[in-house]
Amino acid sequence: MVVRALTGHDVIMEALAHPDVRKEARHWRPWAQGEIPMEWPLISWVAPDNMLTADGDRHRRLRTLVSQAFTPRRVELLRPRVEEIVSELLDAAAAAGPGPVDLKAALALPLPMTVISELFGVGAEHRDTLHTLIERVFDTTTPPEVAAQTNADMLALLAELAEEKAKNPGDDLTSALLEARAEGDEKLSQTELVWTLILMIGAGYETTMNLIANAAHALLTHPEQLALVRSGEASWADAVEETLRWDASIQYLPLRYTAEDVTLGGVHVPKGEALLMGFGAAGRDPGKHGEDAHVFDLRREQRGHLAFSHGPHFCLGAGLARMEGTLALEALFSRFPDIRLAEGEEVPESPSIVSRGSARLPVVLG
Repeated sequence: MVVRALTGHDVIMEALAHPDVRKEARHWRPWAQGEIPMEWPLISWVAPDNMLTADGDRHRRLRTLVSQAFTPRRVELLRPRVEEIVSELLDAAAAAGPGPVDLKAALALPLPMTVISELFGVGAEHRDTLHTLIERVFDTTTPPEVAAQTNADMLALLAELAEEKAKNPGDDLTSALLEARAEGDEKLSQTELVWTLILMIGAGYETTMNLIANAAHALLTHPEQLALVRSGEASWADAVEETLRWDASIQYLPLRYTAEDVTLGGVHVPKGEALLMGFGAAGRDPGKHGEDAHVFDLRREQRGHLAFSHGPHFCLGAGLARMEGTLALEALFSRFPDIRLAEGEEVPESPSIVSRGSARLPVVLG
């Protein structure tokens, strides 16, 4: 099996715009020939039946069904609730005592998990299980048999959620999707519904969780950049955008496929091959960002990045992620002006080639 990784900004942009680079796995020769086992660690990135793995009209149909929940107006309406959740989480962190606090567990994880769960009507009783399952999807060291079981467990859990909402609809996006499905024009199949829930809930918290933790870690390890924000020379939104470029939550996103022979970056790629988009590498491409692309700099003039992809598959939740990240950082560093990394504590990375984040982030709140 050959998977080609694209790492330069320009070649990734070329691939994203190419009409013969597709998202549907049927174009991948090994998949079409039945050579990819269900135990493959990245199976949850290839097998889903949702907008992430769809092209053309089908992609537009699926995307339209959920896009209304993420318009700028709808996102802005969530601001008071996001601020409330942040405040509650920081209160709890402060009450935990003077010892080191795992900022990921205290803030970066529960904030987006709570927001996306409330948006889709996921009860608190399901959230820990959902987090465990999604964590395994992003963990590319997950044993094959566990990957297969995780895939099955996610389908079962979200099918259960859909069944609950079908019986007792509420003011949430899952109920709205079920209503659209019930209109009788085959807008959304049962499989599409469940996989759409997996995509939106998983993507809605995992990536934002890493954004918040990565941004906090970057600011704590670059005090001169944090000073720029405190002095008003840069904003918290600047910190979010530079983190998205410099330390993207999604490093390599599986997969796209060549539906015909193509030439990308001057390289011939045969029909039926798989492509891995190196969005994280593109953020540090000197050809795009200059010779100091490796430097975390909030005053950088050229900060365009691919952290949310580009084109038809641009992340629907980008606005919500940005808002959550900005509000979380501002509240955290305002509430705890003396916050610092805990001395002698490691900040281990999560085991994934897909996402980039810390397994934990020990800090002293001050």
